[in-house]
Amino acid sequence: MKTWFITGGTPGGFGAAFADAALDNGDRVVLTARRPQELREWAARHGDRALVLELDVTDAEQVREAVATAERRFGGIDVLVNNAGRGWYGSVEGMDEALVRQTFELNFFSVLTVTRAVLPGMRARRSGCVVNISSVAGLVGTLGFGFYTAAKHAVEGLTTVLRQEVEPLGVKVLAVEPGAFRTRAYAHFDDQPVTETIEDYRPMLDAVRAAMVEQDGKQPGDPVRGARAVVAAVGGADVPRRLVLGGPGYEAVTRELEATLADVRAREQVSRSADHPADS
Repeated sequence: MKTWFITGGTPGGFGAAFADAALDNGDRVVLTARRPQELREWAARHGDRALVLELDVTDAEQVREAVATAERRFGGIDVLVNNAGRGWYGSVEGMDEALVRQTFELNFFSVLTVTRAVLPGMRARRSGCVVNISSVAGLVGTLGFGFYTAAKHAVEGLTTVLRQEVEPLGVKVLAVEPGAFRTRAYAHFDDQPVTETIEDYRPMLDAVRAAMVEQDGKQPGDPVRGARAVVAAVGGADVPRRLVLGGPGYEAVTRELEATLADVRAREQVSRSADHPADS
């Protein structure tokens, strides 16, 4: 029986789907949320195997307290799922500076804070798995979401290096890249007007917002199926380095990676010509 510590436990979101999948697998779950009262009934249905904690992942002290509470309750954390996050749209040139920093605080620095709080226990036991919920945007990029894309690229880079650091210590690390899933992630765009300060970018952002509003509730990805795939990957003998979720996301990622590889290979001789001449 594993103990899962999952951030971003909004009802109807991926966090709750991960929690349900882990519980269905016979495991225990600590599900954190900024509004834990929304999860009270959910927790009551699962008795002693589920614990809901209030947590703002951008508050380092709250993070440390929540991790300590989870470890006292269940004796340790076996799987960490860094799921909390949100995207705001805007142009790279024109997005408000405060919102840029908020984007990175939530989508990157909170991942770092929670991971650093959980890793000491995993290292001590020489076992565990860190699951960082990135995005297809972390491998491909999404127009209108330049800073969300940048934050998720940062998560990808952090995950790659962390995996190398902790693998000799018995800790696994998995990056998960969901595409468009039918969660509540798009719901807030209907109430989020375009506030772009540079008129040249408004048509692009108006189109981005309209597309998000139109897709809400129609996204192809099923969070229940996606969460089950992650639980199965974590429980397997060979935890993968990354897991892209959703057919359209898989297609977008493979197109991008194939195009990138072709671009690099097309300039192989230029790349190699930058080295010192081989010693004779």
